[in-house]
Amino acid sequence: MSSSNKLTFLGTGTSQGIPVIACPCYVCKSENQKDKRTRTSVMLTIQRHNLVIDSGPDFRQQMLREDVTSLSGILFTHEHKDHIAGLDDIRAYNYVSKEAMKIWCTNQVFIALQREYHYVFDGTDYPGIPQVDVEFIDQAPFHFYGVDILPVDVLHYQLPVKAFRIGKLSYITDANYMSDEAFKKFAGTEILIINALRKEKHISHFTLEEALEVIKKINPKQAYLTHLSHQMGLHDEVSKELPSNVHIAYDGLQIEF
Repeated sequence: MSSSNKLTFLGTGTSQGIPVIACPCYVCKSENQKDKRTRTSVMLTIQRHNLVIDSGPDFRQQMLREDVTSLSGILFTHEHKDHIAGLDDIRAYNYVSKEAMKIWCTNQVFIALQREYHYVFDGTDYPGIPQVDVEFIDQAPFHFYGVDILPVDVLHYQLPVKAFRIGKLSYITDANYMSDEAFKKFAGTEILIINALRKEKHISHFTLEEALEVIKKINPKQAYLTHLSHQMGLHDEVSKELPSNVHIAYDGLQIEF
């Protein structure tokens, strides 16, 4: 895989983002831009083609901030609102490209999209609605401009979520359980991105300690923490507590893979 491929952290916050509405805490009031987090999403740029993983409520803002003028597709991890709520804004890309937007998702996610965006899928073809071309994923790898993307099953409490292995890079969001089979699929990962909600125990997300245990087991060269809540603490303070190969991701951060 070419080192010219890059990943952009579009958003690194949990479902409420940071700052949280009406919250007076020191994290939400921080003036450090790295403590201001939109909802979690990343963009893969492969041979100049952009693929977004999850289009949350801040999708429009993220696309404008990163000046993304073309988008080749959206890949969904699961159906929670903070990961699908921005899909309507693909209309701008439909208009520019004159093509439907490619979407990769499980049947479970598709059912949720049909419910949330009934006007897209009810067959009425109302003028101006988002145009989508859906491709279903399950266990098998699929291809994006010469790169294999392998879906990997993880659990978000009891909800099935797809993590992804993309060459030497692995992306795990919204999870707190991984099977031995999943760990085997992540073996050899050099860059690991994983959710770490906060330090205290949570029912459906890895804590900081749990994420660090997963990182130690997979043993990547570099790891990045995402999907953080304001309860984690300040970016600069928590960063000092981490191993040298573990970093807190922040909105707008770009890495090559």
